[in-house]
Amino acid sequence: MKSELAEEIFQLIETRSDARPTPMEFEMAYQARVAIDRIRFAIKHAEQFGPHTEQMREAGLQLLDALERLESTDRRFQAISSRAVATQIKNSVGADEAIDRDKARPLNQANGRDRMQQRHTERAD
Repeated sequence: MKSELAEEIFQLIETRSDARPTPMEFEMAYQARVAIDRIRFAIKHAEQFGPHTEQMREAGLQLLDALERLESTDRRFQAISSRAVATQIKNSVGADEAIDRDKARPLNQANGRDRMQQRHTERAD
């Protein structure tokens, strides 16, 4: 019995920790956003002020490729992060509802006879 409960608790903790992004992942996402902003700045300035040579065109294409890769990674992180938050909210709401149900149960059981009498009187009217 105790080992089953311990295993269930362990699985619950493991599931929650796997669902949440780690602090390192948040830091990497932040650094990716900083890099995205800097690459956009570099592309804009290279197009405006740089010489229009074949080498500058190639450098611009490389920067665009890097920008697209970082933006794709950022979108994946956002999707994972939002799913984790939604799951966490869903789990906490479900836990709150279960707590509310448990609190209401003794009250309902204590007032069960009164409710039965109310139903019978309403039907009679």
